Amino acid sequence: MGYYNGWAPYVSVAERRRIAEKKVQDARIKGKPMNPIVLVGKVIAKTFWGKAWCDNLENYSDYENRLPRGRTYVRNGSVIDLQVTRGSVQAQVMGSSLYKVSVQVTPMPLHKWKSLIDTCSGKIASLIELLQGKFSKAVMSILIAKEAELFPSPKEISMSCSCPDHAGMCKHIAAVLYGIGAAIDTQPEWLFLLRQVDQFELIAASATTQALMTSQPSSTAIAESDLSQLFGIELEGDAVPAHGQTSPLATDTTAAAKVKAAKKPKTSSTLKRSAGKASVTKKTKKSRPT
Repeated sequence: MGYYNGWAPYVSVAERRRIAEKKVQDARIKGKPMNPIVLVGKVIAKTFWGKAWCDNLENYSDYENRLPRGRTYVRNGSVIDLQVTRGSVQAQVMGSSLYKVSVQVTPMPLHKWKSLIDTCSGKIASLIELLQGKFSKAVMSILIAKEAELFPSPKEISMSCSCPDHAGMCKHIAAVLYGIGAAIDTQPEWLFLLRQVDQFELIAASATTQALMTSQPSSTAIAESDLSQLFGIELEGDAVPAHGQTSPLATDTTAAAKVKAAKKPKTSSTLKRSAGKASVTKKTKKSRPT
């Protein structure tokens, strides 16, 4: 093409944007699906998932030299198409020319995924809560921890670009990596698609744990009920029977009162009356003719 050292002539940002918009329109007219990364303002990600993806990239020194140029490109609307499939991203970036970028992400290790499910069990209420990132800071810290490995490390990402830059990460690849963060910001399920795990398993584990917790009977209530039925004693806080109904506990209490009265010690007046009755009985027996 007559380019010096294989590089295309410099194209201004405004011109790149104009060409990019035209290519997107032309592709859509031809029926080709296009998913351009369009930012509102200069902020790449606003939600938990998008921020976590970008923060993960920036935590690795392997990427720090090339990432700044990528931020500029994605903010300028240079990523005109980004398609996410299972473990793979295919993108087109408008630079001095149109370049194709491929990013491959290895599956999350199964034992790490199972461990993450166990750790988050009972802590995530619903799929909506999960995808919106609306959970406690404790859960957030679990999900973004490096040892959890939900977000890929550099060794788990392989990338290529059709541009002449043979560096491990050119600015076009960096733009796509940030573009993934912007895409995940609105579609967090794409993170799980890239890591080839099922986010529904996190919800299922939490739902099972919560169901087990709520289905446990109250041992205190059972104990009080047993005491009332077995010993006929009225426990504090027992319900008052409805009007016109007799409480079983009231019947038992009456019976217990009768027993208690029968065992009550006799008073002196009671003893005198008993003695008088005994004397009359003896006299009556003596007056009978033999």
